[in-house]
Amino acid sequence: PRILDGRVKAIRDALDSEGFTDVSILSYTAKYASAYYGPFRDALDSHPGFGDKKTYQQDPANGREALIEAALDAAEGADMMMVKPGMPYLDVIRRLKDASPLPIAAYHVSGEYAMIKAACEKGWLNEKDVVLETLTCFKRAGADIILTYYAKQAAQWMKEDGL
Repeated sequence: PRILDGRVKAIRDALDSEGFTDVSILSYTAKYASAYYGPFRDALDSHPGFGDKKTYQQDPANGREALIEAALDAAEGADMMMVKPGMPYLDVIRRLKDASPLPIAAYHVSGEYAMIKAACEKGWLNEKDVVLETLTCFKRAGADIILTYYAKQAAQWMKEDGL
């Protein structure tokens, strides 16, 4: 059993009991134990003091687990589901999109952002092109919502391109 089972229901019940029935819940349905969180953890010095976070984050090798978690989160009252990180788990985004009527969010995490930034700084990639392609991949995989460190810059590029 996952360590956070019941969290969505507890939040939903608390919100509803206080009259906040219109407040939506975005559940971390598929949060993988990923090395892509490294830059964020480094910035906040938030690496685990002992062990790791794999006790409550999903195994990157197990794509089917997200479907089980999605069903549990939906039953508990989630309004939206998130896949984190997004880029290495496009298949999971697609599986959730196909299996659930709820909106799916993709979180483009710090390590994904850092990889693109580093490659662009070295002149290996065109930043605008690779970012817009990456965001398009999230959308094509089935993401209804994309959270990214590139949000402001991507919006500017899309506006400039008339998109």
